[in-house]
Amino acid sequence: MTEIRELLLSRIRDVADYPEPGVMFKDITPLLADPAAFTALTDALAEIAEGTGATKVVGLEARGFILGAPVAVRAGIGFIPVRKAGKLPGATLAQAYDLEYGSAEIEVHAEDLTAEDRVLVVDDVLATGGTAEASVQLIRRAGAEVAGLAVLMELGFLSGRARLEPALNGAPLDALLTV
Repeated sequence: MTEIRELLLSRIRDVADYPEPGVMFKDITPLLADPAAFTALTDALAEIAEGTGATKVVGLEARGFILGAPVAVRAGIGFIPVRKAGKLPGATLAQAYDLEYGSAEIEVHAEDLTAEDRVLVVDDVLATGGTAEASVQLIRRAGAEVAGLAVLMELGFLSGRARLEPALNGAPLDALLTV
């Protein structure tokens, strides 16, 4: 696993002062452009999905779609997009959550999750944990079980894990990298 972590880290570019001064943005586009690194990432996340017994992967808009869809295909399970409010047609379930300055809302198609589903949430970064926590609540409201949460990178200094662990209620939180 150390070799995979080194490969992934070597393909993540630091962009200083983006999106605002003082922020060091972690750009994953070089990782996505490298087929060996992207394959290694997909394989590692698919192994987590298989280990949790997940029947579906939920990908959080938008980079969670990029990571979650190939993970679901590799693991041989379904993929469900969780979108920003107003982006999905038809009947949806919505979950509001607080941001640092304001609030937001995410949605999922109401019929896409059932009581038989064990769902792994996949995203690129765990920061403060707000969106991930809302997705966990949304999955449970849909009647499905949360199998866990898996991310490429956890920004440990933002304490998202501490916020999420009570919501996960014992389900695992896996971060391939912690920065």
